[in-house]
Amino acid sequence: MTCLAELPARGVVEIAGPDRTAFLQGLVSNDVELVAPSQAVWAALLTPQGKWLADFFILTDGERLLLDCERAQAPMLVQRLVRFRLRSQVSVRDASDGLRVYAAWEGGPVPAGEEVLSAPDPRLPEAGWRVIAPSPLEANATAEEWDQCRLALGLPDGSRDLESEKTVLLEAGFDELKGVSWTKGCYMGQELTARTKYRGLVKKRLVPVEAQGELPSPGTPVTRGGTEAGVMRSGRDRRGLALLRLEAVGGPLLCGGVALEPRIPAWMVLPQPAAT
Repeated sequence: MTCLAELPARGVVEIAGPDRTAFLQGLVSNDVELVAPSQAVWAALLTPQGKWLADFFILTDGERLLLDCERAQAPMLVQRLVRFRLRSQVSVRDASDGLRVYAAWEGGPVPAGEEVLSAPDPRLPEAGWRVIAPSPLEANATAEEWDQCRLALGLPDGSRDLESEKTVLLEAGFDELKGVSWTKGCYMGQELTARTKYRGLVKKRLVPVEAQGELPSPGTPVTRGGTEAGVMRSGRDRRGLALLRLEAVGGPLLCGGVALEPRIPAWMVLPQPAAT
C-alpha cells in the first residue's frame, strides 16, 4: 500500500512566464531543462561562494515551475530570485497558501487528478514521489513517518541538516543523490562546487547514524577517542544524521555520552583510505 503524508513544513514557490526555465537555469545547481510533467529535479540555490542557501524539488505542469521547498524559506527564496529577474519575462511568488505538499512512498501508484502534480523523487527510487495539490488529499501516513523513512535512507532535510552559507553541497550527498549537474554550464556557486569535486576537497560528510540509547539533540558534538569529530544534525527515535570528519566515519563515536554507530547507505560513495 502506498503511504501518503502531507508535509506542512513544506511550501511552494511558483515561477511563471516564458523565460522561466532559462531564468532558473543560470541560478541553481541542477539542469532545469530536464524538468517535465511527471519528472522533477532536485537542486540547490547557492551563494556566489558556492555555499548552500536552500534546496528544493522543481516540478512543472507545463505552464510554470513549482519549487517544493521549506515553507519557512519560501519568502527568502522569492526575495533572492526576484533580485536576478532583471529583464527576464518571469514572475516569482510564494504560492504556499494555495498549494499543499505531500510525500508518497512504498507501493504505488500515487494520487492522480487534473490539478495534482506528482513526480518520482529524483534522489532515490526508494524515496517514492513528490506530490503538489491545490486541495487536501486523503493521507494515510504522517509527516513523522515520512521523516523516519528519509532518515533510514540517509537523505538530508534542508536547514535541519545543512547550514546556510556554510555547507558545501558535496558534504551532503548532492553528487550521489543527483542534485548537481556537471554538464549544464554556469550557475551561481558553480566554481567552488566543481573545484570541491575534482580536487577531492571534501573533508566531512553527512552520515546516517544509529544511537545506542536516546538520540542526542541537534547541535550536540560528536567525539571519537575524546577528540571532536563532528556534530549531530536531524534525527528521530534512534536514527539521525551527523556531520562527521571523514576519518571519523568508521567510529566508534560518542555523542552526549551516547554511543553512535554510522550506517553508511549503499548510495553513499566515500573516499577510500590511502594505501599504506
